[in-house]
Amino acid sequence: MAPMRLLRDRAMSSGFVRATAILVSGTAGAHLITAAAMPLLSRLFDPAEFGTLAVFAGLVGTVAVAACLRYEVAIALPESDADAFGLLILSLLCAAAFSLLTCGFVAVGAGWIAAVTEQQALRQGAWLIPIGVFAAAACSALQNWTIRNRNYGLLARVRVGQSLVGSGLQVGGGLGGVGAMGLLAGNIANAGVAVIYLGYRLAPRVHGLAHGLSGSNLRRLALRYRRFPVYSTWEALANSAAIHIPVVLIATVATASEAGYLMLATYVIQAPMSLIGSAVGQVYLSEAPEAHRQGDLGRYTVTVMRRLAASGVGPLVAIGIVAPPTFGAIFGDEWERAGWLVAWMTPWFIMQFLASPVSMSLHVTGRQRTAMTLQLSAFLARVCAVWLASRLWVGSVGEAYALSGFVVYSAYLLAVMKVVGGSRQQWLGVLGTATRWALLWAAAAAVLVVVMRAWFDVNG
Repeated sequence: MAPMRLLRDRAMSSGFVRATAILVSGTAGAHLITAAAMPLLSRLFDPAEFGTLAVFAGLVGTVAVAACLRYEVAIALPESDADAFGLLILSLLCAAAFSLLTCGFVAVGAGWIAAVTEQQALRQGAWLIPIGVFAAAACSALQNWTIRNRNYGLLARVRVGQSLVGSGLQVGGGLGGVGAMGLLAGNIANAGVAVIYLGYRLAPRVHGLAHGLSGSNLRRLALRYRRFPVYSTWEALANSAAIHIPVVLIATVATASEAGYLMLATYVIQAPMSLIGSAVGQVYLSEAPEAHRQGDLGRYTVTVMRRLAASGVGPLVAIGIVAPPTFGAIFGDEWERAGWLVAWMTPWFIMQFLASPVSMSLHVTGRQRTAMTLQLSAFLARVCAVWLASRLWVGSVGEAYALSGFVVYSAYLLAVMKVVGGSRQQWLGVLGTATRWALLWAAAAAVLVVVMRAWFDVNG
């Protein structure tokens, strides 16, 4: 028995590392393209225009995560491809219906949206919101189908294409002088490219997969996985709203520029998290159901988190140290504030980096109600933090938003640890790994800052 388990563990580990490496390579290529474009974009668009993008992305993101009623998350769970394909179709139908509802809301409320958010550019660009909602929701569903089929190479190529098209449109819009609309169009194109290409690759299989698919089968699947719309939809809404709505609130109670600073700061510090964390999370979602069926979810989750701690915590710490003295030089003097916000956001993103990839353990174990409660609490905590700061320390709303993120993701991580199990010694091992790498990267970053300051002093 022991040798068989050892062989299985080695196979799982090898497959996990290989799949993660493929996804990371694609994400790295995408980030290199976006990173190359960002210093140019920060000079073509001012912080207020980035603030408009932050508000737009917040509105689209908040609605899009619920548009499939979370049936897209369930795509990885059925043993049969026929049921998984039925969940994909169900997800796309829900996304289309949600988008049509959003069209109706925008048709009568575009002016109200612009007035409430104090973003007059959205009066012109509100019609893009329903398109963005469908593109983002359909992209999520098709990605989860691709993940289920473990076609990680396809996802890697798609990510590079998304970045090329999205960044290209934004740079073109900036050079063409179209203002914030160029940023919004590029944001939508990023998801749209994935929908078109993943849909094209799926098309040859549709006839075979759709054989026997009927309205009664869709109703059966909708009922079988009803816990996802009943609980997980509200969880996803709360999670997305906890990230985006405070930014919309900051743009309203502070300035659009402050929201723009937060947007750039978030992009920069998210880079290592997106590079590694999202890849790990997608592989985790494809493998965790089988680990749970074998009664091995706790040990598998601890292994994944140890790898996360070793690979991503250090770079996040280094970015938090290096950002304040470098942002002005890289992105332009007017973006220096964003560099200081990166430093404040670092503890938040460390906890999010560790918690988010394994958060799907709550869904795999049927704890959708727990996940919903956690996310609703997080949403209330973050909105309250920003609101209180806007009343008491109006110049520090960005800092309050960052600290609230650290608190809520710490609570989420503790909940995941309790659900999946694992010994205290195992979890202390994860903490030790994170600490060692954080100290190593912090020392390297401190040396880099000293060298950079000396260089700036010599070169003026």
